[in-house]
Amino acid sequence: MSDFPYWWLIVLPVFFGLGWLAARVDIKHVLSETRSLPAAYFKGLNFLLNGQTNQAVDVYVDIARHHAETVDLQFTLGHLFRRRGELERAIRMHQKLLERRDLSETQRQSAQFELAKDFLKAGLFDRAETLLTELQNTDYARRARNELLAVYQQEKDWQKAIETAQQLRDESQSYQHEIAQFHCELAEQAFARSQQQVAQQHLNAALAENRQCARAKLLLGEIEQGCGRHQQAIDLWLDVESQDALALALIARKLLASYDALGRGEEGTLLLLRLLGQYPELDVLDLVYERLMAQRGLDAAYEFVREQLKAHPTMPGLRKVLEAHLLVAPDDQKYELEIIGKLLTEATREQTLYYCSTCGFKARQYFWHCPACSEWETYPPVRGRKNRTA
Repeated sequence: MSDFPYWWLIVLPVFFGLGWLAARVDIKHVLSETRSLPAAYFKGLNFLLNGQTNQAVDVYVDIARHHAETVDLQFTLGHLFRRRGELERAIRMHQKLLERRDLSETQRQSAQFELAKDFLKAGLFDRAETLLTELQNTDYARRARNELLAVYQQEKDWQKAIETAQQLRDESQSYQHEIAQFHCELAEQAFARSQQQVAQQHLNAALAENRQCARAKLLLGEIEQGCGRHQQAIDLWLDVESQDALALALIARKLLASYDALGRGEEGTLLLLRLLGQYPELDVLDLVYERLMAQRGLDAAYEFVREQLKAHPTMPGLRKVLEAHLLVAPDDQKYELEIIGKLLTEATREQTLYYCSTCGFKARQYFWHCPACSEWETYPPVRGRKNRTA
């Protein structure tokens, strides 16, 4: 007991006292910070939490008018203006922030990034690109590149989109599907200018990025067909079956044209019949009906659509049966059948469109890149289908 360090009895109360004093200082600091905020700030916050954006903006504008030094509040206002669609006010707010000399470097970068987003929302892509490019070597580099990628896709600058996507690659996202699609876009442009060699280079690059890129194989097949190499075109197109058989509907007519060019038209028809039997949703019913009419006559075509309707009852199938029946019906029944056909066509018009499975945007033509939400490969290649799995 004689070795007990009695000096601890003095030191311990001192430590407790210092801790109590530090806590008191922190509490006073927090309370003073809270009191320095205008009461209306919390009123605006309450509006925000309740989703009442318009009322929140009105409150914060009034606060900012009397507390212009509040940087965070100005950021909040700029965001709210953009969210509410008041882009001119959002732009002015963020430009005003950038003019301030008391901003930290992080705040300045944040203001520049927010201003770029304002310009993007306003469709001023050149101004947005300039600001985002200046952020390449900052803490906002990755976010800036993400926005730049959206800009380049909007502007259809596919080469810059490829470069930017490659810079964004990391363990969480490879961007291989997007880069493959960018190469396909460049190939389409080259194909339109009759630059087949350039188009083929881009399509090979697309497949190097994504071996399962159905679009690249479909386009390569078109190049082969254009050069008169019909068997090579057929081989490329049929290779798509293993990865996305429904996509064959997009080139079915061209596929049959290559079979016809080789003098094997009946083989092509049988192939489509086999594919339709395996994949009932394959969107080639009209084409098969048309082929059977030309090759085997009305009775064979009529029997085909009737059997197809029995096996897989669908509204498109019913329309096709009615169309075929109209050709063989007695004259005294045709008027009623024509009326039924028109009513059925009107009632099922929505089933003749393609739908984006992400945003629901509908279109008469097929898109690899949705013009509404800018997502890739979101259109099932089946008219009337609203998602890729249903």
